[in-house]
Amino acid sequence: MKRAFRFTFLTTHLLAAVLLLVSGCAVVPETGRSQLLLVSPGEEVKLGITEFEKLKTESKISRDAHTQAILQKVGQRIASVVDLPNARWEFVLFDDADTANAFCLPGGKVGVYTGILPITRDETGLATVIGHEVAHAVARHGAERISEGLVLQLGGELLNAALQSKPSQTNSLVMAAYGLGSQVGYMLPHSRGQELEADYLGLLYMARAGYDPRKSVDFWERFRAKSKGKTPEFLSTHPLDDTRIAQLKKHMPQAMAEYEKAIRIRR
Repeated sequence: MKRAFRFTFLTTHLLAAVLLLVSGCAVVPETGRSQLLLVSPGEEVKLGITEFEKLKTESKISRDAHTQAILQKVGQRIASVVDLPNARWEFVLFDDADTANAFCLPGGKVGVYTGILPITRDETGLATVIGHEVAHAVARHGAERISEGLVLQLGGELLNAALQSKPSQTNSLVMAAYGLGSQVGYMLPHSRGQELEADYLGLLYMARAGYDPRKSVDFWERFRAKSKGKTPEFLSTHPLDDTRIAQLKKHMPQAMAEYEKAIRIRR
């Protein structure tokens, strides 16, 4: 009876996993990469807007009108060349000199921390950052990570059920190894892949918005200088800047073609 129950449990969950994988297949714009999405665009946008409103309440917003104006200018230029359905674009500068970061939540909600401004230095540097972050939203990387987490969680449940007849110590060891293997062997490398994909898309976006994509390399070199001594690439969701810069240079001819086209139009 117990064996029959385990067989039924495993079969049911395996069928559920197959259905999830089939129904959740999608393709990233521009790159054509296949991805798993189990979160609807509407749910994702609602989550992004809710979280952004919470952030604006909990965080200090910069009162620097000049820098805010530059952020709006760059943000709107990037937004004008991307396809993000149902976007309610909003660009907010958060006053936090210790945080060199930026983000874009689903729904076109972009936040930039003042700590990254010494590295961006000018409009083009800021366009590099915003293009990259907006690319994450366009490629729906957040929804993809949530979807992958759900599948990995289901995989853990299946493995746990299959090991019910084993000693509890063996069960615990295998489950611990499964969690570590999933994180280092799949989730982290895939997150690094998403970062490089966002770099590529962001490079195209800034070029199409009329910002010189070659300046993106300058930005990442400055960022590399600031980030020395941080977590090694193997255990980081972000690729090392050497890898990132090499990939940017690889895609630069395509980006320059987009940039030259944009410049001709603007003239």
